[in-house]
Amino acid sequence: MPNHDEPPSNAGDKDRTHLSGGDNSQLPGTDDEESWETPTTANIKGDFTADNRLLWLAGAAIPIGLMCAVVALVLQRLIGLFTNIFYYQQFSIPDHLISPSLNTLGLLAIGVPMVGGLIVGLMARYGSDRIRGHGIPEAIEAILIGGSRMQPRVAVLKPLSSAISIGSGGPFGAEGPIIMTGGALGSIFAQVFQLTPAERKTLLVAGAAGGMAATFGTPVAAVLLAVELLLFEWKPRSLIPVALSAVVATLMRPLLGLGSMPLIVVDPLHTQSPTITTILSAVLVGLSAGVLSLLLTTAVYAAENAFHRLPIHWMWWPVLGGVAIGIGGYFEPRALGVGYQVIEEVLQGKYIAQAIIGLMIVKGLIWAIALGSGTSGGVLAPLLMIGSMLGLIEASFLPDHDARLWALVGMGAVMGGTMRAPLTGVLFALETTYDVRAIMPLLIGSMVSYGFTVLVMKRSILTEKVARRGFHVSQEYSVDPLERLLVMEIMSTEVVTAPASLSIKELAIDYFSGRGPRRHQGYPLVDPAGRLLGVVTKRDLLDEWMHHLAEDDDTAADRFSHIIAFDLMTGPPITIAPDATCRAAAERMAQTGVGRLLVVKPDQPSRIVGIVTRSDILKSRARDTQEEQHRQRFFATRLPRLAKRKRDTAIAPIRPGNSS
Repeated sequence: MPNHDEPPSNAGDKDRTHLSGGDNSQLPGTDDEESWETPTTANIKGDFTADNRLLWLAGAAIPIGLMCAVVALVLQRLIGLFTNIFYYQQFSIPDHLISPSLNTLGLLAIGVPMVGGLIVGLMARYGSDRIRGHGIPEAIEAILIGGSRMQPRVAVLKPLSSAISIGSGGPFGAEGPIIMTGGALGSIFAQVFQLTPAERKTLLVAGAAGGMAATFGTPVAAVLLAVELLLFEWKPRSLIPVALSAVVATLMRPLLGLGSMPLIVVDPLHTQSPTITTILSAVLVGLSAGVLSLLLTTAVYAAENAFHRLPIHWMWWPVLGGVAIGIGGYFEPRALGVGYQVIEEVLQGKYIAQAIIGLMIVKGLIWAIALGSGTSGGVLAPLLMIGSMLGLIEASFLPDHDARLWALVGMGAVMGGTMRAPLTGVLFALETTYDVRAIMPLLIGSMVSYGFTVLVMKRSILTEKVARRGFHVSQEYSVDPLERLLVMEIMSTEVVTAPASLSIKELAIDYFSGRGPRRHQGYPLVDPAGRLLGVVTKRDLLDEWMHHLAEDDDTAADRFSHIIAFDLMTGPPITIAPDATCRAAAERMAQTGVGRLLVVKPDQPSRIVGIVTRSDILKSRARDTQEEQHRQRFFATRLPRLAKRKRDTAIAPIRPGNSS
């Protein structure tokens, strides 16, 4: 028979001598306090969270930029090849993009986009449906939902299908496909080296920026496009590799025969110093660009809705889109293809307003219908072309300035409003002219257009497609409010502790029964000197109780009665420093799966100074909400006599029957 007067041997291997003031040398957190893992200010707080991995990512961005430049070259050559095949019946690869507007096919030219649409539809159905559309929404979806993973076959099928689509007359740009293809290369590179999802995102976006920079020769605009549309953050870890990839891709352009200048080159403008009239004119151009952005976005998704109502498989939709392209291109051949040459001619002032009204309308219509049909192609070049023509048309009645200025402002404003990337619109226009004096009208026009579309449209032309697939995209960036608060500002200093020598019966009654004021889910355990030993939770108590109920041994209940709170501890306490940020506390809770952290001094990790819980972390967001919604008045806006009369009226309420 067991001796009931002695504690059972299976109560644990822990040394209990410390509970009565004995030797504490074997206890964690007493004599050997340096072994405790307590976050300190040195490894938590700082302006940025970058570490040495930044160097590795920056190094990886260099080959990605090189590959993107090569892919941009291949895509341009493929577009030229298929344009020669479809419109000029020549199997030759030109060293520059050629326009299909000079073809001599006559009515047969109407069927060319239909053939290209059929090929793209077959590739999408039997290859990958990810090649449908203009590419940027797919990149956004991969970043936000797909863990920044993209299929290798997309890197092959997307540029090939886009080259066929554009080469057969599709009114698209090459930048959307190259952005998606470059993103796929960056993602594949990251997957090969088994990087984290966050690092995959960085290299995916680095590939996208490298692709755009290689196509247009505008590295700064490419970086800003990545920031405004794809990164969803502003961190050195992502910004530096993205910029490096864009720079490398741009430097490769002359070596690959793509030219040392930007794709669209404009002679210096005869820009005057900004005046009030100039500013008002820029506001007008920006507002009209915002309206046009709204119409274009609405037209694209109205066309997509119409195609979805058709009783045929989506594989055939690009063929119907090709019908619209063929008919529009027959009457206005300049609307076919990428249109880079037309954009350059408009910005150089080679057209008059009356000559491009029809071209702008036809380009907008066939682009919206074709894009809604799900064929493959980019949105940037059509927006640049339509925006530049809008500005040139408005230049006919705006004040006496170089008409090319308003074409440039219209181009940047339509891009900024439709894609919700105003800074990209400004810098893209600036990198094509190198005329700093145009930056004021550009900034005003782009911001007015951006502000208009933000107020009247819930989503942009890029995020609407992602939203239609059931996902929400937020493009607002701000500093995490948890990063601005320290643990010491929200922690509770009135910490209820439990003696480690307390029996579990007393522990259950006094701390977890809910009869008294103590209603917490867990309590810190301390020795007689008040030093922290660990934490015990209600779950620990229930698990121990269920364990003994499952035993068949007659002495199980007797052994259970000898267990003390100290025996329920399953590991060292999880702590945080008082000068740590609330974000660090939230991350520590998520990593460890606990709902409370003990706050201790870094130099005395066994001395409790407070406790922080999940609810405390959530309450810290109340300050951010208050700053957004609470309105305060610091200065009186009424005359003193009126204010005094209002106070007198409030003090002396009207009595019943008194109508005064």
